[in-house]
Amino acid sequence: MGTHDKARSAKVRPLALVAALLAASALAGAFGPATAHAAELPKLVAKDGRHALMVDGAPFLMLGVQANNAANYPSQLPKVWPAVKAMHANTLEIPVAWEQVEPVEGQFDFSFVDVLIKQARDNDVKLVLLWFGTWKNNGPQYAPEWVKLDDKRFPRVINAKGEVKNSLSPMFRSTLEADKKAFVALMRHLKTADPDHTVIMVQPENEVGTYSAVRDFSPTAQKVFNGPVPADLVKALGKRPGTWSQVFGKDADEFFHAWHIGRFVDEIAAAGKRELALPMYVNAALRDPFNDQDPFTYSSGGPTWNVLDVWKAAAPSIDALAPDIYMRESANVRKTLEQYARPDNALFVPEIGSDKGYARHVYDVLGHQGIGFAPFGLDYTGYSNYPLGAKQVDAQTLENFGVHYRLLAPMAREWARLSFESKVWGAGEADDRKAETLKLGERWTATLSYGEWQFGSIEAPWMSKAEKQPHREVPDGGALIAQLSPNEFLITGYRARVTFGSARGERFMVSRVEEGHFENGKWVFDRLWNGDQVDYGLNLTTLPQVLKVKLATY
Repeated sequence: MGTHDKARSAKVRPLALVAALLAASALAGAFGPATAHAAELPKLVAKDGRHALMVDGAPFLMLGVQANNAANYPSQLPKVWPAVKAMHANTLEIPVAWEQVEPVEGQFDFSFVDVLIKQARDNDVKLVLLWFGTWKNNGPQYAPEWVKLDDKRFPRVINAKGEVKNSLSPMFRSTLEADKKAFVALMRHLKTADPDHTVIMVQPENEVGTYSAVRDFSPTAQKVFNGPVPADLVKALGKRPGTWSQVFGKDADEFFHAWHIGRFVDEIAAAGKRELALPMYVNAALRDPFNDQDPFTYSSGGPTWNVLDVWKAAAPSIDALAPDIYMRESANVRKTLEQYARPDNALFVPEIGSDKGYARHVYDVLGHQGIGFAPFGLDYTGYSNYPLGAKQVDAQTLENFGVHYRLLAPMAREWARLSFESKVWGAGEADDRKAETLKLGERWTATLSYGEWQFGSIEAPWMSKAEKQPHREVPDGGALIAQLSPNEFLITGYRARVTFGSARGERFMVSRVEEGHFENGKWVFDRLWNGDQVDYGLNLTTLPQVLKVKLATY
């Protein structure tokens, strides 16, 4: 019943309306249909080291897509929504640029934001707004001209050689106050323009840090660098007081830059949250996840894995530090997920490459209890960031991700709840394509293998002459497992075989396998698997299949 219908009913059946309101009130605080919490503010919550993005009062799994940088104009949105729909995404990440909303200092224009919110509602899609302000990939390109062309008022970073770099320095209040004023105006506008919270998260700035300079060496910055490390950071890292060089040695320059960028972003986020307290995250341009690397060679000062603790101390208003993944090697992707999936940090991958090889990593992310996943640049606006992503964005490129989203979308709420309340595991097919075994607690294991037909095993001699599975040029399989009870699991995946085992060497059997689906948060039984369907493991194909599996000893 719509709002106007309810109003008319109140005139005729006031007691019925009161009863309905009381019933709705009784649902408050419980996980249930989104309509019971339509105006509840999104938030990131943590419990026992697990995290959930709460949207409309319940855990939400973000099956996202990020639009290209120049998609942030009304003329481009008709080229965005068809891609979102084709992928079965439930969330669009899209920029809002400082130059767009404040082209003249003190004069704000949020017309694009209003169009965006209306169209997102019409398409039943949530939004994540990306604030391109002082920094976008190190530079001020998206700041208004009155900012980026005024070096005197808004100074840039000076490197150790005395060279002026493109990146704006975090050391000057003039820059911070100007950016903060615009961001606060945006959040204040959202408070009135988006009462239903179509916007569920905000990213202040974009891939902060500085390339080709480990920090700002301007006289203003150098004076602060020669002074004491702030007491809050000393305490957070368990260090002894002293100057930056005394406390951090060879890491002093990078830690200094990370602290001051973190403080800059935190002040902007905190001011915005005072207007509308939406969850906020900062995305990271990454460094090598395994090896030390000269900070001159990556975006120094951003929330790379080696300075996460510095950022946590510097930016308490930031709800998550999130990796942007453009490394193709599965080992590098998995190591990065391990580094960012922390008890004090919700794992969220707001950007990942757009070609087929990246799609399998949705299973790695969700297996690490990730709250969301979004490939970059998948729209029809005509841009491709190859070689970081796909050579071209076409229907097949979208379908490379859509096959996984189509599987996960009907159970997205249920998976998000299980990830927050229970134990989950998962993996995408590794580069070596070898089988791997996941330990499911103390009693059970699950081996994930790929390239198998549904019948037989490719390792059996009698299968040696069987054809290889087609379309396996790029690893694309993966599986997810969630624990429902000590001996019961929910599994799903794509082009993967799941074979359960006993961690204790007990004699056991797969006693029941239900195939089903979720409707309105409820499990709906479709059929039992048995015989051929279970004799050679549980084979997840290209069909969207979800299974409930019960294990038992005998």
